[in-house]
Amino acid sequence: MADQRYSAEQVDAAVEAIADGERFGQAQEIVTHAAPGLQQILGHALDAGGFFDSAHQGEIARVVAIEDQQQRRVALAELIAEESRMAMLVGVAVGLALADELAGAEKSRDGSA
Repeated sequence: MADQRYSAEQVDAAVEAIADGERFGQAQEIVTHAAPGLQQILGHALDAGGFFDSAHQGEIARVVAIEDQQQRRVALAELIAEESRMAMLVGVAVGLALADELAGAEKSRDGSA
């Protein structure tokens, strides 16, 4: 990450700003363009972090083995939610790293690096 530190107020303001449909639309366009490469990075990060290791496979086996359909449905929903949270957190980290790279590239082009 860059040397820049952000206050809670700055982060709150940034979150509010991207809630604007136009700004978020631009972010969606960027992500759509970069999706194949970002998906590969996300997969590698999750794999390197051990999120798809034997414990993950064990959780899948545990959920599949639940005989009661309602309990299995709840366990599956919990597993999907947890995987989604982990992917989101890794995705945010990738986004921050991407923003840092883009800022560095911009500084290099401007000659200020």
